[in-house]
Amino acid sequence: MVIAVIADIVGSRRLQDRAAAQQQLDDTIARVEARHPLALRPLRPTVGDEQQGVYTRLEDALISLLLVQLALPDGVEFRFGLGIGEVRALSSAHGELSDGTGWYAARDAIESVQERERAMPGIRSWIVGAPGQDEVMPSVIAASNAYLLLRDETVSRMSGRERRLTLGRMEGLSQQDLAEQEGVTQPSVSKALRGSGATVLIAGVEQLRGALA
Repeated sequence: MVIAVIADIVGSRRLQDRAAAQQQLDDTIARVEARHPLALRPLRPTVGDEQQGVYTRLEDALISLLLVQLALPDGVEFRFGLGIGEVRALSSAHGELSDGTGWYAARDAIESVQERERAMPGIRSWIVGAPGQDEVMPSVIAASNAYLLLRDETVSRMSGRERRLTLGRMEGLSQQDLAEQEGVTQPSVSKALRGSGATVLIAGVEQLRGALA
């Protein structure tokens, strides 16, 4: 069992420069992966506006995808469908293909995000378990989806600076370091972190990392 992830660009058809946006996404993902190598198979472009990746553990996927969300430039967002299940390689005359119940569940998950966007505009992530998971898994998925609903809403309300500050704190930078980077005072950074919900996001990641210890 692994975590298959499908990501697509929100509003890709409305982007004025689709190629430039794709390059920004590729650069962002590569930068996050270099600093936080949590993926079994990092997110990579597949077709159209989609990316696919694989994680060994749900905690790894949740942390990594939040870091990507925080690192994305203004005006560019991802939806994430997470599928818990099997991923296997298939031989083909055209090269190795990836198949399995994890991908089917991930596709269902990203469609669930799209279906919920009208009522919950801030939603960006959802998890679906493939059939055949043990009886504990549904409760884990339900709790994780509840966490994601609140997490996504918090991130969606952040300004670009607030996301940068949150990411910086998660990567170990001090408030003074961040103040110098942003050209503001340390008290301004502290106020932004408290007011934006960043401290809650950081505490959530600490809990996830604790589960990995």
